[in-house]
Parts: sequence; C-alpha cells; structure tokens
Amino acid sequence: MTTELKQKRVGFISLGCPKALVDSERILTQLRVEGYEVAPSYEDADAVIVNTCGFITPAVEESLSAIGEALDATGKVIVTGCLGERPEKIMERHPKVAAITGSEAVDEVMGHVRELLPIEMDTFTGNLPVAAPGMRPQVDRPQREDVAHGDVFAPTVKLTPRHYAYVKIAEGCNHTCAFCIIPKLRGLQVSRDAGAVLYEAFRLVAGGTKELMIISQDTSAYGVDVRYRESEFQGEQVRAHLTDLAVKLGEMGAWVRLHYVYPYPHVEKVVELMAQGKILPYLDVPLQHASPTILKAMRRPGAGRQLDTIRRWREICPELVIRSTFIVGFPGETEEDFQELLQFLEDARLDRVGAFPYSDVDEADANKLLNPVPEEIKQERLARFMEVAQRISTEKLAEKVGRVMDVIIDEFNDDEDDRPGSKLIGRTKGDAPGIDGQVYLSAGAFAGQVKIGDIVRVRIEDSDEYDLYGEVVERPEWKPNVPQLGHFRHA
Repeated sequence: MTTELKQKRVGFISLGCPKALVDSERILTQLRVEGYEVAPSYEDADAVIVNTCGFITPAVEESLSAIGEALDATGKVIVTGCLGERPEKIMERHPKVAAITGSEAVDEVMGHVRELLPIEMDTFTGNLPVAAPGMRPQVDRPQREDVAHGDVFAPTVKLTPRHYAYVKIAEGCNHTCAFCIIPKLRGLQVSRDAGAVLYEAFRLVAGGTKELMIISQDTSAYGVDVRYRESEFQGEQVRAHLTDLAVKLGEMGAWVRLHYVYPYPHVEKVVELMAQGKILPYLDVPLQHASPTILKAMRRPGAGRQLDTIRRWREICPELVIRSTFIVGFPGETEEDFQELLQFLEDARLDRVGAFPYSDVDEADANKLLNPVPEEIKQERLARFMEVAQRISTEKLAEKVGRVMDVIIDEFNDDEDDRPGSKLIGRTKGDAPGIDGQVYLSAGAFAGQVKIGDIVRVRIEDSDEYDLYGEVVERPEWKPNVPQLGHFRHA
C-alpha cells in the first residue's frame, strides 16, 4: 500500500540586482532539492518567499509593497535579502510576516520553510544535492561561509534564459561610499575560490549557456580578501584574481561579460584579454560622478583620473564598449560640479550611460551632508544629463551602420502576419541584457532557422538613440571548448 505525499508549493518573488538574482537561484535550487514545488501564482502557493532589495528608497518601497501583496494573498511570507538586514523596517509595516532573514541566508530561509511547510521526505524519490568536483568545503574555511557563498552547491535552478547566466564571484564590499549601505547589509567582501567559480561556469557552458555575466559588488577587488589564494580547477591551481579568472573563463568559448568593474590598475591586463578576443570587449564601470569635489564627498576612488584611464583602455582595445551609471544632485553638487560631469561625458563618450537623481538612503553617511540639492534642480539636471548621453549614444551607434556584427538572440518579434521566426530581437557583444540596447533584426533567408540563444552574424542597416536594426547574414555553428551535454549538442 502506498500513500501519496502532498507536495508543498512555495511562491517566489525576486527583486533587486543580478547579485540578488543569484541568491534567489540558490534558494530555489535548495527548495527543489528538498522536494518543494515552486508555485507560479499566489493561488497555487502555500507560502511565499520574497527576496528583497534595500539599497535605495524606491527599491525599499517596492520590496515592502511586494511583501504586503504576498501577505494579503497567502498569509504566509518569509522575507530575505538586503531589506531583511533591517527587520525593524519590515515589522513596522508588516508585523505578520512569518520570518525574516538577511541576504545570502539559504540555510536560514530553508529552516523557516521547513517549519512553515513541513513535508515528509520520500526515501525513494527525494533528491540529494550533488557538488561538482572542486566545489566541496575546504578544511581551513568555515562551512557556513562555503554554503553562504555557493562553494558547495552552485545553483541548478536558473531564473535567466538558458543561453545566459549570472555568476557571482564575491559577496559584500570593502568600500565606504557615502551614499551606499551595502557593507552594512551584506558585510565586507568575501570572495569565492576560483575553482568553485570555474566549475560553476564549466557546468553552465556544458548545459548550453553561451554568455556568462560575472558579477560582484566590486569585481576588480576579487580575491583581495583571501590574498588571491589558489584553488584547484581541472588539475591546475588557479589564483583568485580577476586576471587569472578571466583567462580561464575565456578559454571555455562562451561570451564572458564583466560587470561592476572599478578602474584599478590591473584592469588594463583584463582589457588586453579583450583586445585578444578572449573575453567580451565590455566593461560596466560605476563611475558615479566626474567632479573631484563630489567624488571626494562620495568617498569614491580614482577622483580626477577616470578620463586618462578610459583613454588608456581604448588605446589597448579600440572596440571596447563602456557602460556606466551616475548620480546627479548629490548633496553639495553645484552647477559648476554638474558642468564638470557634462564635460566628462563629452570627453569620455561613454557607450552606455544610466543616471538617477540622488535620494537619501537610511543609515547612509551622505544623509548628514550639508547643502542638499532641491528636487526640482535634481530633475532638471537629470534631464540635461540624459540629453547629452542620448546624443552621444546616437552618434556612436550610427557609426556601426554597415558593419557585420555578432548578435545573440533573446526573443522572437514576429507579428501575426509574419512567417514564424522571421523577426528577432538580440544583443551585440556591447550590450548586456536588461540594461543596454537591443538589435531588432530580420532573419531574412534564415527565417524559421534561428532559435533563441543562437549567435548569428548580422549586417547593421540602421540605428537610433539606443538600438540597432539589421538582417541575419550568417548562422555559424557555436563550438565552445567545453563538452556539451547530449541534448544541447546541436543548440
């Protein structure tokens, strides 16, 4: 006689940055390992986990709103993530949440799930996590740290499409930027061993992932906290250093994209790898401002040297695409400071630019600074800033018209009257998903042959402020340097 086990369903809401997305993937992986099913809607969920963001005020409000919505729908909510590091703010608005944990707390979250939704493990069908070689705890490192940073079990549940993935190489941050509370929320930097990162990347590429996005709070500082110690990858010892890691990742044959790169001197070596075609010629560099006065008030490194650094990078790799983000209206910012920022934009001619007006963040040191900028001036400066950035983007994209470029396909774009697969949307090597531009293209003679995740050759025929337009001219076979799992071999 057999008794049917009722499977418990957990809903999941993931908010915030790609680093939080990776945390969500790890929690979802453990849910599946322990026999829970992920619910697609509130109606199907026995409880809900909300992975929150707590960086800036709008993100905090979005997180609190999501918690309230989940509570109204199910009555059982576990809160985790950055905002979970400030439980008093959550309890003030939502005192009925079942549990609150901080960021990178897979074990704590799962403990609360088990208490809230206990299930009987099926001895015959229960899953057990399997670690890849080289990803087991090191004897000289606390096990809690290994689990927290994914060195035992890399996520197997992905929240991204199969063809791209985020790979987090470190958690926390050692900087003391005046506007930021990440060190308070996520602690000081803790880097993963290079072997753990590389085995995770190897598994992803073996499963058909064609683009690896390397993320951390400060990617350039990777390994400094562990003194760049070596770890094993496929019989070799590899240093936990950005340059060494980039070399090994580049050997796998996938697109490798670097995010959140501070302009440290050794980044030049990484740019050399880009010039050699080893990794994508793309850097996401959070510069934040250009006025030395404001950068000093922000406690940002590299004040006054950014333009020279960018020029050196472009001399090494002329194809380099640089994206950055900036804050306008920081406390004390004068019109002269703002003009310095605009002139920097004109001189640096960054490819991709984002900006947002400064807003107070609870517990941030910048809240104590004098001379706050009135809101109407912040918005006026933001509009002027984006006008310059948009013009530069328009000019730089127009230079690509007539070229043939590699494009990775993200989605179909067919209308009802189109032949299936005749219109597509993708990205060049200079565009990260969700934050940069896109390529709208016709499949032409390859209509119906191009799949999502394919990397195709595209002739660029037109451009506008942010996007490119073109037609597929070739569909080369993708041949990574990693053995492919059988059912992905011909992808």
